[in-house]
Amino acid sequence: MFFKKSIDKIKAALAKTKKIAELFQIGRKIDEAFLEDLEERLIMADVGLDTTKYLIDALKSSYKDKEIKEKDQILTFLKENLKERLTQKGNELKLNEDGPTVILVIGVNGSGKTTSIAKLAHHFVQQDKKVLLGAGDTFRAAAIDQLEIWAERIGIDIVKHKMGSDPAAVAFDAVQAALSRESDIIIIDTAGRLHTQKNLMKELQKIHNVLKKKIPEAPHEVLLILDATIGQNAITQAELFSAATPITGIFLSKLDGTAKGGVVLAIQNQLDIPVKFIGLGEKCEDMEAFDSEQFVDALLSKD
Repeated sequence: MFFKKSIDKIKAALAKTKKIAELFQIGRKIDEAFLEDLEERLIMADVGLDTTKYLIDALKSSYKDKEIKEKDQILTFLKENLKERLTQKGNELKLNEDGPTVILVIGVNGSGKTTSIAKLAHHFVQQDKKVLLGAGDTFRAAAIDQLEIWAERIGIDIVKHKMGSDPAAVAFDAVQAALSRESDIIIIDTAGRLHTQKNLMKELQKIHNVLKKKIPEAPHEVLLILDATIGQNAITQAELFSAATPITGIFLSKLDGTAKGGVVLAIQNQLDIPVKFIGLGEKCEDMEAFDSEQFVDALLSKD
């Protein structure tokens, strides 16, 4: 659950999306112009055309049938529908109850992947979990170095190879080390090359195969890091990565006041992939496990 401090952080992060809630503070009646204004604000908040159309059509139907008469009823309707849509797939992280949990992290360079991995690691350390990192982005020396710096700051182990090494070999050694050291969580980074490159699928499949040799159910989670500030372009990235590997969840990074939070709804609606974590700043602690109820309440808050 979120504490008040966390709720306030999320409200601040969704500042650009508050124009939706502002509509309900204006002294005006419910009419076609009101619904058109609401539709425009939802689209501008990156909610997405499909999700917006569904909501507006449902609202118009309820209004026509006189099920909705007041603006506050519209707000309640929106909250209930959005919460339901965001919880259909479940937002809980899948943990391995019989051995270490393997989390494979994917995403393009610049999405905040390395920082998000550090936040995940810190999150688990705060839960008294023993965490190990695998520096599988061997195509960039900076990626290895940055992950090593974070591991040292957080106080956790890291397995790395030289730049240019086989990423699958890093994954294999990371799992081997985690098993011998009795780690609870293994977080494995992967190359952040452009998502349009054709060999991405082959590389990720090789990593999957190597992991399964050591732990048959691994990876237990495949988290895609998406930059919230790129809006609908995040949907395109997710679609392309989905073609390369099954994705179990989204870590939405950079949701820190420069992004429009509606993209969370668009991702869930168009891709049917649950958002499991959100990044709210640069520090390790600036992360929250995604809570759909609290998120929607913050998104549509009048405060």
